[in-house]
Amino acid sequence: MNELEEIQKWFFDQCDDDWEHAFGVNIGTLDNPGWAVEIDLEGTPLEGLKFNVIEKGVGKDAIQGDNDWYTCKIEKKVFKGFGGPFHLGTILRIFLNWQKDVIS
Repeated sequence: MNELEEIQKWFFDQCDDDWEHAFGVNIGTLDNPGWAVEIDLEGTPLEGLKFNVIEKGVGKDAIQGDNDWYTCKIEKKVFKGFGGPFHLGTILRIFLNWQKDVIS
């Protein structure tokens, strides 16, 4: 399965006639350009589990005008991933690998 198929399956697996009414997965764009991904963890087996920030090309490592960057973290029970225009798959893969590792 590719990242899109896997995130669809993860989302569907969380749906219990309740969770999906208040929570979900949001994928949007940034104006620099890039991607923003937010995945609600509340009410899932991932809520409260440890996640170490993963980033490339941000902060002191940022290069002005470089599109090769991403950052992923958890804030307030939400997985948040942001990245350059070619890193949507990277962000989703980071989330999917983490959830497989911590649930297995």
